[in-house]
Amino acid sequence: MNRERMNCMKKIYRMEDLDCANCAAKMENSIRNLNGVKKASVSFLMQKLTIEVEDEGQLEEIMKQAVSICRKIEPNCTILF
Repeated sequence: MNRERMNCMKKIYRMEDLDCANCAAKMENSIRNLNGVKKASVSFLMQKLTIEVEDEGQLEEIMKQAVSICRKIEPNCTILF
């Protein structure tokens, strides 16, 4: 297994009060563009955020930014940790 793959981390978070598929798409695009994010997916139907980061050490900071993005787009939406 190469070194890059070893540091990579994928996490799935439940979301609450995600009320709009269009909002989910906006969140996904914004989170996907954060530095350190390899992949991001927000499912309106499943109420889940799936995120893959380049380095496990960046996850906490990336998730702070993701929470901020979600609140700006849909203020009542919460990412459950």
